[in-house]
Amino acid sequence: MKIENSIFLITGGSAGIGKATAKLLIEKGGKVAITGRDKVKLEKAAKEVGAFPIHADVAKEEDVIKTYELFLKKFDKLDCLVNNAGIGGGWAEISGLDMDAFHRVYAVNVFGAAMMGNKAAQIFKKQNYGNIVNIASTAALKGYAKGTVYSSSKFALRGMTQCWQADLRKYNVRVILVNPSEVTTAFGSPERVEREELPNRLRSKEIAHTIVSSLEMDDRGFIPEVTVWATNPF
Repeated sequence: MKIENSIFLITGGSAGIGKATAKLLIEKGGKVAITGRDKVKLEKAAKEVGAFPIHADVAKEEDVIKTYELFLKKFDKLDCLVNNAGIGGGWAEISGLDMDAFHRVYAVNVFGAAMMGNKAAQIFKKQNYGNIVNIASTAALKGYAKGTVYSSSKFALRGMTQCWQADLRKYNVRVILVNPSEVTTAFGSPERVEREELPNRLRSKEIAHTIVSSLEMDDRGFIPEVTVWATNPF
C-alpha cells in the first residue's frame, strides 16, 4: 500500500510501539488516529506526532463503538487498523492462577482486539479493501514459566489473525501478525513508565519499521506473520 494519504487507526498509541508507529506513518504522509486510556498522555502524544486523539479503552465495548463513531466523523475512510493495545499481568505458575487476571488481560489482548477488528472488517468489506496489523509477541510462539495468562492471550490473537486472513482475503484485506521480542517500552510497568533503552535491545522504532515496511509491500501480496528478535540481547 502507499502510506501517503492513507488513513490509519492505532490502538494504544500514547506511547511505545503505537506512538512510534504513528510517528513513522505521519512522517511518510499518512493520516493517523490513536487511542489511549490515559487522556492526558494520549493528547500529549497526539500533539507530539500530529495524530488525531480518541480517548478510549478497547476493553470496553461502548468505547470501541465510540472510537469508530469519532474516527468516521474525522475521516471518510479507513485504510488500516493497527491492533496494538495490550497489557501484561497475571504472572503465576499454574497452581497460582486466578480468574480475575484472565479476565483483565483477555479483555484487552483478545476481546478488545477482536471487537476493533470486527468494526474494521465491516468497513473493509464495503470498501473491498483494507489492512489489519495485529501486534502479538514471541510469547505467541512459545510458552514459558509463569506466562499462562499473557502467553495464552497472544496465542489467541495469533489464532484469530489466521482466522481473519481466511475470512477477509476475498475482500482484498491483508491481515498481518507482528511478533516483537522484548522491547524497551512501558509495557509491564503498572505506572506505564518507559524503561531505559539498552544498546542491545529492541526499541519501539524497530517494531514500527517492521509494521510500516510490511504494509508498504504492493497490495497484490502480504506478509502473514513476521517475528522480530534482538540480534544479541545477552
